[in-house]
Amino acid sequence: MVTFNDAVADLLGVDGFSPLVEFIVGIVGASIVVSVMLTIIGISAVWLKRKWNARLGDRIAVNRIGPAGLMVMPADALKLFSKEVVVPEDVDRIGYKLAPMLAAATVLAAFAFIPFGSGLQIADPETGLIFALAFASLSAVPVVMAGYSSKNKYSFLGFEREVAQAIAYEIPLVVSALAVVPLVAVFADTSAPLRMSNVVTAQQGPLLGVTGLPIPNWFIFAQPVAAVLFFVSILAEFSRNPFDLPEAGSELVAGYLTEYGGVNFVLLFLAEFAAIYFGGALFTALFLGGGSGPVLPAVVWFLGKTFVFYLVVQWFRATIPRVRIDQLLEFGWKYLLELTFLNLLLTAGILWVVL
Repeated sequence: MVTFNDAVADLLGVDGFSPLVEFIVGIVGASIVVSVMLTIIGISAVWLKRKWNARLGDRIAVNRIGPAGLMVMPADALKLFSKEVVVPEDVDRIGYKLAPMLAAATVLAAFAFIPFGSGLQIADPETGLIFALAFASLSAVPVVMAGYSSKNKYSFLGFEREVAQAIAYEIPLVVSALAVVPLVAVFADTSAPLRMSNVVTAQQGPLLGVTGLPIPNWFIFAQPVAAVLFFVSILAEFSRNPFDLPEAGSELVAGYLTEYGGVNFVLLFLAEFAAIYFGGALFTALFLGGGSGPVLPAVVWFLGKTFVFYLVVQWFRATIPRVRIDQLLEFGWKYLLELTFLNLLLTAGILWVVL
């Protein structure tokens, strides 16, 4: 897959750029990706979430502020950005102020490794999958900073829960993702199966390379168990329902978010929704063939699949009750961990026998 820098070089008819120019072009590409994703995330977090959850709950959502309630987005933005930033007296000021910025920065930086389409991937290193998973795990760091620095018992309990479930579900998340790597090595015929572009390339053509099959070679069909395990793990990793225990409104007020307001709350809130889209983008690249699809451009297919992932996550939020922390940890350590390793071993064993 062609990266953004390669696409710009081809457009200008040059073989490559100097390191400085390449850095500047990369910044431009990253700015475009971040701008597009922030627009989608903002609409999803403020307007679409209300509409979709209301439809699932058989009730009326916002419909008075502008046509179909669309003006609620600038209204909410004006309200939150105009609020005074109140810092509690006893907080650790450095950690308290740094956590929201770090939360937004880490999850947005992770989109650099996502192959949206040819020419729409900022970075494509040989170990791109490892980088993407590493950035996914970084989502716990600003939560810990926010909860610990707030000097609030509810915030403290929220970050403790985040640490517990991040440790419990980090290994299943990585192992379930690695289950596709042997398939990438086979179907993409590459020595770099961890490269994200190769992961998407391996999912082209008919299922398992059998000519004539109408089913695409998306890994959700070739690795359905890994797809389900990865989906559950990503929900827990990013603390989405039914695993939203670090904020648990009925138990912890707002958990690690309790002491935040104004622009700091906006950054943490947007980081949560950006994490959902990043999880959806990662799931799309690993199991849904990336941007593969007929007629429409690859980026449209990629964003459409990611959007469906977001709707499913919100559907879970509206319909599935929150589990207890002991149930969450027991399921992660006693069942999910074993299932992911078993699936990886079975995948390697079957490929060894067949090949």
